[in-house]
Amino acid sequence: MAAGPVAAPAPAPSSPPQDSASRQAPSPVAAQLRDDLKLMESAPYADGAPAWVIQDPITNRFYRIGWLEYECLLRWNLPPAQVARDISSSTTLEVDEEQVLEFAQFLDQHNLLRATPRKVAQLQKKSSAVKWKSAKWWLHTYLFVRVPLVRPQRLLEAMSPWVAPLFTWTALWLLLGASALGLMLVARQWDTFVHSFMDMLSPAGLAGFALALIVSKTLHEMGHALVATRLGVRVAHMGMAFVVLWPMLYTDTSESWRLRSHRQRLAISIAGVATELALAGLATLAWALLDDGILRQSMLYLATTGWILSLALNVSPFMRFDGYFILSDVLDFPNLHERAGAMAKAFMRRKLLGLNDPDPEPFRPQVRWKLRLFAYVTWLYRLTVFLGIAFAVYYFFFKALGIFLLAVELWWFVAKPVWTEIMVWKKRWPEVPVSKRALVWGCAAGVLALMAFPWSADLKAPGVARAERQQAVYSSQPARVRVMQAPGAVREGDLLVQLEMPDLQARHDRTQASVNTISRQLPQLMGQAQGLDLQPAMVQRLQEQLAESRAIDGEAARLQLKAEFAGQWTDVDQHLRAGAWVNARTPLGILVDPSSWIVDAYVDQQQVGRILVGANASFWPQRWGTSVDAVVVEVDSARSQQLPYAMLDARHGGAVATQPHEKQALPAQALYRVRLQLREALPQVRELRGTVHISAERSSWLGHVLQNGLAVVIRESGF
Repeated sequence: MAAGPVAAPAPAPSSPPQDSASRQAPSPVAAQLRDDLKLMESAPYADGAPAWVIQDPITNRFYRIGWLEYECLLRWNLPPAQVARDISSSTTLEVDEEQVLEFAQFLDQHNLLRATPRKVAQLQKKSSAVKWKSAKWWLHTYLFVRVPLVRPQRLLEAMSPWVAPLFTWTALWLLLGASALGLMLVARQWDTFVHSFMDMLSPAGLAGFALALIVSKTLHEMGHALVATRLGVRVAHMGMAFVVLWPMLYTDTSESWRLRSHRQRLAISIAGVATELALAGLATLAWALLDDGILRQSMLYLATTGWILSLALNVSPFMRFDGYFILSDVLDFPNLHERAGAMAKAFMRRKLLGLNDPDPEPFRPQVRWKLRLFAYVTWLYRLTVFLGIAFAVYYFFFKALGIFLLAVELWWFVAKPVWTEIMVWKKRWPEVPVSKRALVWGCAAGVLALMAFPWSADLKAPGVARAERQQAVYSSQPARVRVMQAPGAVREGDLLVQLEMPDLQARHDRTQASVNTISRQLPQLMGQAQGLDLQPAMVQRLQEQLAESRAIDGEAARLQLKAEFAGQWTDVDQHLRAGAWVNARTPLGILVDPSSWIVDAYVDQQQVGRILVGANASFWPQRWGTSVDAVVVEVDSARSQQLPYAMLDARHGGAVATQPHEKQALPAQALYRVRLQLREALPQVRELRGTVHISAERSSWLGHVLQNGLAVVIRESGF
């Protein structure tokens, strides 16, 4: 990202006066400007008003000012009242003393005035304090810290002639053509590309992705730096920034505010994303042309990091990444977030509280509502992102530290901005008209009532519909197919598959021959002298052979696989013909009863308590336009340890998240099986994935939040 101190413009010439009674600004005569400040002409404002930039060389910050502030600087050795009169008499501006004092207050807040002895003492005391002993210092360091690593100006100037050919139209068209060709070739190998992308989820793949990310982001920052150098902007330093302990590279291009053209600043802002996309396009083409191997996999990593992260993260204008600066430069609207937020807050205070707060800046009506809308969307987007960051930090660290950091994140990024605005409302509550007070309290009570009212009744969950009676046919042991029933309707007791085992037949023949032989010998023993002595042994042997013959007959009977009920014989492997060998794991077919159907749905642990046996429900098969009525017949009392339906697994396009790197489908969250009986049969006999809607007990959003919060507190209370 192109990072640097953010330019904070002074109030524009038409900015409304602020309340100066609360903070007294020093008189221009008593507080002179610092001698090391630099004043440069800047690009005019969007309305054509002239603008200038004040550069603070110590902090390397830039402050954009307007015509009024510039005229004040020209007369800074005069008293405030005389400055106002002189500007009003010699220019077309209408200025009063209060506006001059406000500008002086702005300069003093940003330490642009010569420090008085009292302020020098305060600054010395502040600088001499051991910062790392302060809890506030640790908090700010944890949330955001920048570590400058290199001063790259000499290197960038040396590289500029070498990279100059990349800034030509020829290079641009060649790059676009190569990227387009790469995308077309990948589209022809899309299945292979997706399969290779899924391999990145392995430990080795994640390591390669991290390395590609480092390379991509390094070139991203070099893109910012080289374009800035080409436009004559000094890159003060490059380094590493840690945002909530997450490392990010940055480039200090804050001196781009010296450029008069906002298009040139736009070129610097967009250079990083353009570099990443160019790298992704070339890597995509290389992946499509290379043979399988380490080099091809490396190109896959570079392509995915460039396409996904550049388009999904950097382009967003709602965070202070490249997308925000690009939008600001396209609109020539510095400090877009702050100014839009101020407009939205003023609008809220007028409409909700009835306060007479004017807009911080005068804009046309069509611009005003766009700024307010942008501010509201930004707040919602940041709320989502900050909540995600907070819970990610919680899960990343061990429990005790995770809970503490979660509380810090939620307070600093979510609760503190809301609390600050509430404190403003509280302070100015006496100014709120009685009618507006009633409206605010009424709205608060209405929102609370809506949150507490049990609105939700229907409950949705993923499920699979199947025939209630199914007979999966397998061989009990390795055998050879003799007869295979063709798919279709069968009756109870019909032969589905007849198997044979040659060695079993041989055993049967030997046993039968032995039985016949013994049976013939037994009558002959009566005429022999020792016949009575041999008879018991001969009878025992005959019984053993008869038992073995019965066992062989039973084993042979198990090879005659028959229908346990009348139904449809389906899913028969067409390659299994007479003479083919099968084992005990080979499915031979499935017999289903199409007259009765059930649905197995999987409901979250927090919602299963709302479901009662006998509740009405409906099943919506995937890609069907109509639903099928159902009734709940069973609710499991224990969680499902394994997901028996592969089609519900998120890895196969389903809606149930499972544990990664596991051979079996283990649900990632606690899910309970709820069985439903369909009131009518489905027209096909195959399993169908879909969504069930169950009429559950009503519950309120507030009760749901309190219940979940209490459950989390109880679960996480033990360390």
